[in-house]
Amino acid sequence: MTSQNSFDFMQLDTAKPPQEVLDLIARGAAFVINHSGGKDSQAMYLMVRKYVPAAQIVLVHADLGEVEWAGAVQHIKSTTAGEPLHICRARRNLLEMIAERGMFPSPSQRQCTSDLKRGPIEKTIRHLGVKLIVNCMGMRAQESSGRSKLATFKLSERNSKAGREWYDWLPIHAMTTDQVFSEIAAAGQQPHWIYAAGMSRFSCCFCVMSNQADLTTAARLNPSLYRKYVDLEKSTGQVMMMPSKTHGRRTLEQITGIAA
Repeated sequence: MTSQNSFDFMQLDTAKPPQEVLDLIARGAAFVINHSGGKDSQAMYLMVRKYVPAAQIVLVHADLGEVEWAGAVQHIKSTTAGEPLHICRARRNLLEMIAERGMFPSPSQRQCTSDLKRGPIEKTIRHLGVKLIVNCMGMRAQESSGRSKLATFKLSERNSKAGREWYDWLPIHAMTTDQVFSEIAAAGQQPHWIYAAGMSRFSCCFCVMSNQADLTTAARLNPSLYRKYVDLEKSTGQVMMMPSKTHGRRTLEQITGIAA
């Protein structure tokens, strides 16, 4: 199989998946949609279901516990069509991970992604017992230079074992943020409530990839959880956010201007 690095979803009504994906649909592959409850997952589901029969769609959600925005699972259920939804959890949550390690994840060392999301999701997929799998993820090129370089379709050699044939696909890699919201609106749906409340990111309420505006909004919307992060900064002697060239090392309270 060859990788598709520039699949263009600019024309949302006429765009089709690459031929490799169409062939896998015809072969009856299970299309597993990684669904956080956020806007990108929601738009990805809407795109995939245009081409993949409902009987071939499976949803999987990594439950992040108290650090996840309220109503994630309910939002997934209300914006999908009743396909099987598998909810998985890691052995420890993010706050426990930080306390045990004595440090926060960083943009370059994101154990939160590998341990709390990717690991449990892949384990859940393996336990489905399906032998032909297309693992659908909602990363988009617009989000970062790193994500812009990702192959949008490839064989997962690491997971293609024990008789499994496993492919990773990024259905909305070429979509812009505006197109994501347009796709949701065109389906007559609304994104999760946090976007209207001022957040630009979903998943963890407080994320090491967040900007100052999102951290400030999250602190206002979820003060009890914010207090736990501030307490972890104090108990570990570390700060959650990486120092910047402009401001240097700052605590969450210094970044947001909100006292816990």
